[in-house]
Amino acid sequence: MAELNHRTAVYPGTFDPLTMGHVSLTRRGLQVFDTVILAVAESTPKKTLFSIGERVELAKEVFRDEPNVIVEPFNCLLIDYVESKGAGTIMRGLRAVSDFEYEFQMALMNRKLEREIETVFMMTDFKWMYLSSTIVKEVAQYGGDVCGLVPGPVVKALNIKYGFTYGCGSGKKKG
Repeated sequence: MAELNHRTAVYPGTFDPLTMGHVSLTRRGLQVFDTVILAVAESTPKKTLFSIGERVELAKEVFRDEPNVIVEPFNCLLIDYVESKGAGTIMRGLRAVSDFEYEFQMALMNRKLEREIETVFMMTDFKWMYLSSTIVKEVAQYGGDVCGLVPGPVVKALNIKYGFTYGCGSGKKKG
């Protein structure tokens, strides 16, 4: 195996959609790592609202002014993807104790598969502890205001998907 760069972290997820919690963790990751690769999972047991292409493009737009954030799709075993990037670290976000059990299992499995790759857990910023992509989609589906919960490009994309007019706080059905 080639030398791994522990200053590069892979932050994997479906990001369907990308929330301000994801954005906060990515930017905080840059305080610890030189580069954060936002790895958008194509294959997921979840039914996604946005296609892999849409999720990647939205994330690229959000991080377009941050050259140390690389956004890429991936569709393989995470540990293989991390190794192929030469990264030495997987970065995962935790909101609550309930997230930890699943994440701990995944970290142990990844460690078994490749001992040289570390998993680092970062607690979400307090103001985003309640936030999840699922909750955002549920609110947006019924015309609720998701401004401030997701980046601007994601607000627009959600409104288009669900047939609402663009604009924070509008929540008005196209008619």
